[in-house]
Amino acid sequence: MSRWLKVSRSGYYKWRSRKVSAREQQRLLVESSVVTTFKQFKHRYGAPRITVELKEAGVPCSLNHVAKLMAANDLQARNGKGYKYFPSIQTRNHVSDNLLARNFKASKPNEKWVSDITYIKVERGFVYLAVIMDLFSRKIIGWSLDTTMTNQLIIDAFEMAVASRSTEPGLILHSDRGVQYRSGEYQHLLLSEGIQPSMSRKGNCWDNAAMESFFARLKVESIYAENLKGKSDAYSCVFEYIEMFYNTIRPHSTNSYLSPNNYEESYYARCA
Repeated sequence: MSRWLKVSRSGYYKWRSRKVSAREQQRLLVESSVVTTFKQFKHRYGAPRITVELKEAGVPCSLNHVAKLMAANDLQARNGKGYKYFPSIQTRNHVSDNLLARNFKASKPNEKWVSDITYIKVERGFVYLAVIMDLFSRKIIGWSLDTTMTNQLIIDAFEMAVASRSTEPGLILHSDRGVQYRSGEYQHLLLSEGIQPSMSRKGNCWDNAAMESFFARLKVESIYAENLKGKSDAYSCVFEYIEMFYNTIRPHSTNSYLSPNNYEESYYARCA
């Protein structure tokens, strides 16, 4: 071996018996932790969230270092771009019933909710998912999935949200102008709970950018990675993502990289 490498025999054995430096040991520790965390979260996390996870676990690292290690190991997150809203500098024509007015920040839970419907492709067609999010923590507080996009779909999501939260006077629930949201039955439910309905301007998805962003993440981080045969598969996939990952584990940049549940727990602890 030493002749093939064209080095002296003593030099070869000295190289083999060398000790790994503390710096190299640290690099190997971080690299191993990056790979393990990437696999643990099913390829959903990119460098920023992996950096947060490692720091919480006591592994010293920087975002740039984690990004370089991910690139070196060919680790790329299933990471579609979420919607980010940048206020237009142009004068906007305000619509009277758009109470949210693209202000996606809330000072406390149950101040502003947003809702929307999306479709999910399955082997035998489509299923439809209605979701309600609390803008304070970005927590999903109500959702419903079915094979048809009826009034009952959004009513089921609404009833789940109301059952899990306490509605307060002044609460805004924002949606688009879909026929389901304009139905008399749904509007009556909102009024009976003292909730103020708010709707996006016609054909303007940016008025509900927080929901659009969530749906983009759901599909990229979960739906597109699965082979969904029908409603049952889709339900299991959505349940796992929302109830076992998104609300409980997934750090959100809006929440200072806390999960929605942890962010709300932190809020209530401060209020106690």
